[in-house]
Amino acid sequence: MTFDEHPELVGYEPEDERPLRGRRAMIATRIVVVVGLVALVLPGVLVTISIATETATQTCAVYVGRYEPDARSSSARFELFAPAGPGWQCYALNTEGDATFVAPLGLIPSTPHALP
Repeated sequence: MTFDEHPELVGYEPEDERPLRGRRAMIATRIVVVVGLVALVLPGVLVTISIATETATQTCAVYVGRYEPDARSSSARFELFAPAGPGWQCYALNTEGDATFVAPLGLIPSTPHALP
């Protein structure tokens, strides 16, 4: 960079070598940025989890009512290492509390549809 490219810098000499902002100001700025990012992202994540949980619960109740009519209740669980793969799994619960696998609901549960 030369003074020909930036004539407004002609005659400028930095007075000292210290940074424009102090250490405390930099730390405060970083904290504000992190808090701001968390405040932007966290509500979206929480709403997504809430909607997925409610959809899985409702879909599982429909599947259990259709394919396991003698079951006492239903249970939708998110499992990473399930036999049908990672995602929401639907279980029918009997009177003893034993769980019987009914259907995989997938990573993003959807409305009920006919199972093969």
